[in-house]
Amino acid sequence: MRDTIRSLILDFQESRLETGVPRRLRIEGVPGKAAVCIGVRRSGKSTFLFQIIQRLLDGGVSRQNILYLNFFDDRLHNLRQDNLGLISEAYFSLFPEKKNTETVYCFFDEIQDVPGWETFVDRLMRTEKCEVTLTGSSARMLSKEIATQMRGRSLSWEMFPYSFREFLDARGIESEGALSTRKRLFIQKAFEEYWKTGGFPETIDLSGNLRIRIHQEYFHALLFRDLVERHDISHPKAVTDLAHRLVDNTASLYSVNSLTGYLKALGHKAPKSAVSDYIDWFEDAYFLFTVRLFDPSLARSNTNPKKIYCIDTALVTSVSSGILANTGHLLENLVFMSLRRQHPEIHYYKTRTGKEVDFILSERGRPRKLVQTCESLSDQKTRKRELDALDEAMTEQGLPTGTIVTRNEEGRIDTAGGTIDIVPAWRFLLE
Repeated sequence: MRDTIRSLILDFQESRLETGVPRRLRIEGVPGKAAVCIGVRRSGKSTFLFQIIQRLLDGGVSRQNILYLNFFDDRLHNLRQDNLGLISEAYFSLFPEKKNTETVYCFFDEIQDVPGWETFVDRLMRTEKCEVTLTGSSARMLSKEIATQMRGRSLSWEMFPYSFREFLDARGIESEGALSTRKRLFIQKAFEEYWKTGGFPETIDLSGNLRIRIHQEYFHALLFRDLVERHDISHPKAVTDLAHRLVDNTASLYSVNSLTGYLKALGHKAPKSAVSDYIDWFEDAYFLFTVRLFDPSLARSNTNPKKIYCIDTALVTSVSSGILANTGHLLENLVFMSLRRQHPEIHYYKTRTGKEVDFILSERGRPRKLVQTCESLSDQKTRKRELDALDEAMTEQGLPTGTIVTRNEEGRIDTAGGTIDIVPAWRFLLE
């Protein structure tokens, strides 16, 4: 195994780095702490590591001071807790002169499935002169348990597929500063493309049919590697059927009872506890996200129906049956993911009279912002319903402004509760 690790280290040091489009995520290193980058598979985490490595090389760091391993590599499959120490042994057998004299930059890709990685990284940082950057596709890496095992020696960042602004970067379209008419038209055209292609870096230049096939491969690989394999699930068909059901109902309310009943009707013997676990694991893999009702009572928030959203709106259209997903729900999903990149605390809101607002953003439990989505406000009944719900929520929560995101419309309305901004989705995503 040590010889294999040596070969992998040397192979990488001689390889050409594919650095792709610079991401707008900035990981700030803190001495004595490992930087942990977490997100869904295929969102660009490995390429992001290569961008960091390239900056080090451009800054004068020697290639020999770079230790990179991708634990997705089959050749490292048998590396387990007891022999993780072989990594540092293999490296320093190649470069013994660097031990405790020069900083070694360690990059460990998709490390989350190796048992005992936390204590290994903790030990490495205590005993060697090194800086460590990790990636993983499990939200568990954000947990207090991991922080405890690493004795506080880690800081975590989340990575998602391309944001709209990153998509514009990939297309070479300038999006900063004031927007001229020409720039705005380019951005609006790019938004329609982003709507269709989504943000997974690998798929944005593919034709429609090929993109759908790649999205479906992502879907099945994610279910197998991040759920069935990681959690040793004995009935994978139930997980697949549940995933399809949730994707079909993106931006809709669900309850564990209704989903359990659905699986039972398909012939699966999955109890409520198993269905709850499956949903937790979907979230852990950054595939699906649950949004709860905003309520001071945690018990009421947890017992009310929840809403489900997917990591990528184009993935929804590639994977869903097409029967239940509609464009209004896709817009809502797009807005949710834009918000989720910046705000971990997102809920939906119900007024005292039962009117619903799609999103309320909070900080330490205190409401900060209300956002409603509506594909079009041209129908007067729809317009009144959306405005009334948002106005009522603003009054109840003491917020002077609210936002309605549409496909194309914009404007500003003064109401009894304050001011409502109507913003087209392309502009909202840039904000």
